[in-house]
Amino acid sequence: MGIYDGTHLHGMHVVHDGSQEAPPLVLIHGSGTSCSSWGPVVPALARRYHVIRVDLPGHSQSPPAPSYDVPEQAAHLAAALDELGLCRVIVAGHSSGGYIATALAEQRPDLVGSLALISSGPSPDALLPQPDLLRVRIAPPLGPLLWRARSDAMLRRGVTAVCNRPVDVPDDLVAEVRGIGYRTFRTVLRHNGAYIAEKSVPARLTALDVPVLVIFGAADRRWDPSSAHHYDTVPNARVEQLPDVGHLPMLEAPEATGELLLGFAATGR
Repeated sequence: MGIYDGTHLHGMHVVHDGSQEAPPLVLIHGSGTSCSSWGPVVPALARRYHVIRVDLPGHSQSPPAPSYDVPEQAAHLAAALDELGLCRVIVAGHSSGGYIATALAEQRPDLVGSLALISSGPSPDALLPQPDLLRVRIAPPLGPLLWRARSDAMLRRGVTAVCNRPVDVPDDLVAEVRGIGYRTFRTVLRHNGAYIAEKSVPARLTALDVPVLVIFGAADRRWDPSSAHHYDTVPNARVEQLPDVGHLPMLEAPEATGELLLGFAATGR
């Protein structure tokens, strides 16, 4: 459990782990999940850092937002971090959470000291054909009906469909995913796509003067794993690929993922 749970700042549910006197490390989940998706790596990170996990608007315990535009979500996060009195934070984002992290650095270079992107597709052309289970569940006309009828088993299969290794999906993650609305999810996906279509993530990062760590599963099932090397063009960026790991390194390889994040947080490289 975090230091305290249930805190809401600027429309975001915030969970704290570790000593609040330690350097701050912000963790942003991807679309359709929650801050619980980081659970397996949090204990290791919290031994050295003040870990701040957020539920993005419309996810888990955060209420819906008027807009799910990526820059607007980043602005809400910036306001929450300002209210906590934080500065020069390390920010890690998983999947589309990496887009929120990047937009935060674009808006507030004073606030972001370094960035870690995990399984964040660089541009729309890197998106792979999605598993049938996910495609049917998301797309109309069946999508809205199946969304309402999801069982716990279906939710677990939805999470593991993008994994390459067997994983135990935490119960709290299943419960929190259940609360995400179909329309919210579809809207979030549309805005995420618009953000990277407007300008690729590597191009956005190249314009920033910030250390970057990119972690990609070498068997990612959502994004073409070779697209991780699109980030090689970014100054101050380091790319790491995890063998046999799919789209959820935090669940599939928590020890390796945690070690990479700790090493990067300590050195900025």
